Amino acid sequence: MSVAPTTIRPMTVPEFHSARSRGVRLTMVTAYDYTMARLVDQAGVDSILIGDSMGMVIQGHPHSLPVTLDDILYHTRCVARGVKRALLVADLPFMTYQVSKEQALTNAGRLIQEGGAHAVKLEGGERMADTVAAITRADIPVIGHIGLTPQSVHRMGGFRVQRQENQLLADAQAIERAGAFAIVLECIPTEMARRITASLHIPTIGIGAGDGCDGQVLVLQDMLGMFDELHPRFVKRFAEVGTAIKQAVEAYCHEVREGTFPGPEHGFK
Repeated sequence: MSVAPTTIRPMTVPEFHSARSRGVRLTMVTAYDYTMARLVDQAGVDSILIGDSMGMVIQGHPHSLPVTLDDILYHTRCVARGVKRALLVADLPFMTYQVSKEQALTNAGRLIQEGGAHAVKLEGGERMADTVAAITRADIPVIGHIGLTPQSVHRMGGFRVQRQENQLLADAQAIERAGAFAIVLECIPTEMARRITASLHIPTIGIGAGDGCDGQVLVLQDMLGMFDELHPRFVKRFAEVGTAIKQAVEAYCHEVREGTFPGPEHGFK
């Protein structure tokens, strides 16, 4: 007797948007290549973000500012090939949407058309509301991002907790009115993030914003213990993959140098 294959039901923008009303807490992680995307997709994550955090964890920069649109496009294409279920969201990197609404719309369209993303994410509150509206009018779904916005690291004087509650509330509500279907809250005090979440109808995705958001996002290299240059308070290391990789490579080097690898079972007759 044959068994019908399990149907994989993709996460859609409307399903993501309605998560709060259904009592579902959302999960999002970053990924930048086919292999990792395939693994986290199979693990059941709701959304994968091709974040400009690649500037630090992939490219080795001290911040995300050097990341280009071509960088995001390349990695989005890689990730898209490994995804069957998760909602695929691509970051608009620094200076790809700030110049004009036309620039933002063109670049957002490229991430969808050329990269295979399902939605885009951009940073900024009230000042970016018109840009968000322009992109969503073209039927390109948008996730907003307020609080600590890494592309504004120089203006903010570093990676700091943001506490301007009235401005943050205004920013979140402006982005919702502009048509975003979700919003990331980064490095905002827990109670403040709860009040912002309560003021909105769209889901909030927290990173360093406490337990009152509708979902959470983490950089994959952080949560797997693969990136030690920064140690954010809000990161929980769910594994120590970095240590396991180093130990595996050390064992490989030892066996090659000692002549125990490759063995007879690894050769061909």
